[in-house]
Amino acid sequence: MRWSRRRQGSAVQRPEGPAKLPTDIRLSLQRGESVLAAAQDDTSPEWLVLTTFRVLVVVEAGTVGMERGWHEVATGAWDPESATLSLSWVGGVRAMQWVLGTRTGPGRVPQVLRERVSASVVQAREVSVGPRRTARVSVRSVLRTRELIDQVVWGPGSSPTDAELVAEVEKVRAEVRTAVGLPPQRTADDGRGDS
Repeated sequence: MRWSRRRQGSAVQRPEGPAKLPTDIRLSLQRGESVLAAAQDDTSPEWLVLTTFRVLVVVEAGTVGMERGWHEVATGAWDPESATLSLSWVGGVRAMQWVLGTRTGPGRVPQVLRERVSASVVQAREVSVGPRRTARVSVRSVLRTRELIDQVVWGPGSSPTDAELVAEVEKVRAEVRTAVGLPPQRTADDGRGDS
């Protein structure tokens, strides 16, 4: 994940302190889960809510419109100049963006996002066999259950049909699985995670 640091003299004014969720938002939290940060998007009524286990997007009337576990975040970026948070997801799910500059400010959202995504990464390695022939192989923890899963995120322009790249990915996949105590080959019940 890449992260920008907050710069002095940013043009965007930010309210201080954490955002409080409106009273009409009632989340169904799981055992051991708590809200760590929240902020309202400046361009829509959506609230971005970060919990111990998940990223939630709450839409009108407190309805959860999207939820993803931390292990499903592929990349994240915080741009303090435009107060824009961008997330892309494992599995080809459409990337999302929020502007968190004026309604509530970002609060702890960038910090919590970084901490939770980092907490989900157990092992990660980049694979490259040439320009536009790259992938990232990782073992991630599903934070709610502590289950370990492996993932392959194909780089821009890379193809899961490139035989040389696939062979290198499978070699690295076996190495990272072994490094964390998983069997080198995936089984039918842990065959999730490619994107």
